[in-house]
Amino acid sequence: MDIVFLEEIKLDIVIGIYEWERKVPQTIRIDIDIGLPHSRAGETDSIADTIDYGAVMARIRQTAAERHFSLVEALAEHIAALIRTEFGAPWVKVSVAKLGMLRGVKRLGIVIERGERPSV
Repeated sequence: MDIVFLEEIKLDIVIGIYEWERKVPQTIRIDIDIGLPHSRAGETDSIADTIDYGAVMARIRQTAAERHFSLVEALAEHIAALIRTEFGAPWVKVSVAKLGMLRGVKRLGIVIERGERPSV
């Protein structure tokens, strides 16, 4: 299985369970690995034979602007489901991290994998 990846996506969103977190947007970092449903794009050179990462990014930005998430876990789950259902990915790995939220911690967050894991 071929994997398309998007790394170090940075978004400023309102996320958190505490009142002070919901007052000001926080910068989050997202890393995504997307398993392709078939691996023909290298042969055909056609966007129809891969997952359009520009469209994936547009949907992530849209959903981050429209919805409020309290937990990074819920945001990661939402992104994974979106990619699998709307883009037909058989497998996805999503990492969502808050940056500089705790003293002495560069980033904190979650990594999830959903779907059939690729055999490498």
